[in-house]
Amino acid sequence: MMMMMMPDVNHQRVKTNGIWMHIAEKGTGPLVLLLHGFPEIWYSWRHQITHLVNHGYHVVAPDLRGYGDSDSPLSPSSYTVFHIVGDLIGLLDHFGEDQAFVVGSDWGAVAAWHLSLFRPDRVKGVVCLSVPFSPRSPNIKLIDSFNQMFGDGHYISQFQEPGRAEMAFARYDYLTVMKKFLLINKTDQLIAPPGMEIIDFLETPSFLPPWITEEELQVYADKFQESGFTGPLNYYRAMDLNWELLAPWQGSKITVPAKLIIGDKDIGFDCGGTKEYIEGNMFKSLVPNHEVIILKGHHFIQQERSQEVSNEILSFLHKFSEN
Repeated sequence: MMMMMMPDVNHQRVKTNGIWMHIAEKGTGPLVLLLHGFPEIWYSWRHQITHLVNHGYHVVAPDLRGYGDSDSPLSPSSYTVFHIVGDLIGLLDHFGEDQAFVVGSDWGAVAAWHLSLFRPDRVKGVVCLSVPFSPRSPNIKLIDSFNQMFGDGHYISQFQEPGRAEMAFARYDYLTVMKKFLLINKTDQLIAPPGMEIIDFLETPSFLPPWITEEELQVYADKFQESGFTGPLNYYRAMDLNWELLAPWQGSKITVPAKLIIGDKDIGFDCGGTKEYIEGNMFKSLVPNHEVIILKGHHFIQQERSQEVSNEILSFLHKFSEN
């Protein structure tokens, strides 16, 4: 089905950082990595792949480790930002590229920010969707802070315990799980009421929005039916380990040119402090060379507002391609 939907994309598996990583690849020119989030696969970038290739770029959209047709190591400790960035460095080396543009959404944005943080020498510029770079608290682990602020109902807290979310998800067919997440239109923090699992709290829309079809949602459902959810959930289960390992980068800045694209109805944008943060001094000090674009839309903005997002990415690439 995927090949039918994007027949001219080249699919291959590349050995990198000790795993096999599936990539979708197309075009020639400067290299652009497109990094998806949760719960997605390379296919989330289908609109951008075509647009960027038509404008002279070599586009590579991997399934990140744990997802789709890439390897899925068992241990949550194999899903730190260091592992993910290592996978991406291996991809750049595979293509013999000293530098690339990196575009990431959600967890892909986390990966893109940290690739830019650890190896600015390999990044021409970074475009992140939905998730701004955020500072590491020197005093409290992330999961402890989530628990203190939101309690056990918060989705990230519920994702911590191995097997818990998988069992809850299994009460639904894969297409329904995809609809619950990809069509999310809640704007506040994802917090289930006491005694309820987050997957039960999320609504299943009775009709589809105009930006996605049943067939497209089925592509995701089929892939997750093959690969399961443990790999993707392990990103959340490695968050405290990330916090421990990131201590040496306390207070470090993102020095590469950066662009943040975010929907005005994204989760936590208005009421969760994201808007104040990205408009305030701390974000400016951590990411000095950045611009922010706020679009009308929700979390999966590269699909919901595909043309606008493609144009925003392209204008950024053009600006820094000559350098």
